[in-house]
Amino acid sequence: METAPPLLHSASVLQRSSAGLGALVSGVREQITAPFAEPTLRLGVTGLSRSGKTVFITALVHNILTGRRFPLFQASAQGRLTAAVLRPQPNLDLPRFAYEANIDGLLSPQPLWPESTWRLSQLRLTISYRPTNLIKRAMPGPHLLNLDLIDYPGEWLLDLPLLTMDFADWSDQVLAAAKHPTRATYAKPWLDALGQMDLNTTQDERAYIELARLYTNYLRACRQKNLMIAQLQPGRFLMPGDLEGSPSLTFCPLPRPRGSLNKSGFFATCALRYEAYKRHVVRPFFRDHFSKLDRQIVLTDLLGAAAAGPAAVEDLQTALTTVLQAFRPGANSWLSKLFRGRRIDKMLFASTKADHLPSNQHDRLARLLSELAFEPANNAKFRGADVSFLALSAIKSTRLAKVREQGRVYDCITGWIEGQGQPKAFYPGELPDSLAELKRGIDAPLAQVRFLPPPNLDQEPQGLPHIGLDRSLDFLLGDLLS
Repeated sequence: METAPPLLHSASVLQRSSAGLGALVSGVREQITAPFAEPTLRLGVTGLSRSGKTVFITALVHNILTGRRFPLFQASAQGRLTAAVLRPQPNLDLPRFAYEANIDGLLSPQPLWPESTWRLSQLRLTISYRPTNLIKRAMPGPHLLNLDLIDYPGEWLLDLPLLTMDFADWSDQVLAAAKHPTRATYAKPWLDALGQMDLNTTQDERAYIELARLYTNYLRACRQKNLMIAQLQPGRFLMPGDLEGSPSLTFCPLPRPRGSLNKSGFFATCALRYEAYKRHVVRPFFRDHFSKLDRQIVLTDLLGAAAAGPAAVEDLQTALTTVLQAFRPGANSWLSKLFRGRRIDKMLFASTKADHLPSNQHDRLARLLSELAFEPANNAKFRGADVSFLALSAIKSTRLAKVREQGRVYDCITGWIEGQGQPKAFYPGELPDSLAELKRGIDAPLAQVRFLPPPNLDQEPQGLPHIGLDRSLDFLLGDLLS
């Protein structure tokens, strides 16, 4: 009776050894072929919902493809980017990022923001450039860099803690959070339905579908209010991607049943589906895609959280810390790649919607983000990664304005506000100087309006207007284009 644990332990050791050997073989193969292949950078683009991932990739690709000059992107400012083209992506099993549809919508007579990220996608942009490095310049050209942009929902990274929890423990945690006063109203329909069920009896499939629907509605309400961000699990319930309608997404957290467990009952079946979700959805994503990234940009809607209140700011900080536990930061060398696998050697944290604030508050916005993400950023630095923070608007939808009222001049922004027929001036208020003050709450109407893309973007002489896009490209790509 006592032989099972050692056998299980031995099996897990063999599995880890096999995985390690496979990674080593893959690393050897990669190092042997690397000198003969075109240089490639796999850039992960992630962030929680509404953080601007799709707009970031679309603006980046469009401005580089059309040869626009970026003043703070050195390779561009110096005229060393000679050409760029879209090429077939290397992973044929991944959906292609819908660049053409996105840019057509933005440049249309009635411009629209592209649809949000809802699944994993990829796009390859190949850049031709003139290097400054003497050794590179002595080598015959052309000098190319394949930029593989990997777009994926940040909500999927929130599933990482599930790998260390069984179904009962995870359920206890989610149910406790659902009873918090700020969330109880949204959880009530789901919790009421749970209270009417015998979780130890057999149920037909309709019961699983209905409870999963009520639980998903609860998660959506929390996301809408920027509440409980770190516990929006499973991530595929909100961003199902190609799994929408799959039985692997029809379960929900449940209270522990009383008495002996019926192995064919509702609780036991949900527990089995939870484990299948981890095995077939969570682990393959980390193994097949996430672990192969070279660099990463994490987009964050800090303004939205600030407008929602102190609880939302706290939740966002917890979510960022949770999400970034999934990353494998560190410096890369041929030897480290061989034995440890690929590491993310550069991480950029960007606070989006910077165009919702006057320019004199952009540095403050970046500084608040650096405080919010201090713990995971410090860990990445300790492990050898290069980390940076900035305020970003991949497509700037506003202009600065001065408004005088009752003898006082206010720094405002002007843009096309959704639902209004003409541009309006908007006073966004003032960000506090520290994260501690932000967590105490603010009275300003930060990020309370939705700006539409400005018209005639295709007529802008410098390309799509932006805030910080050139600085982000210089940090993420600049050293590879030297």
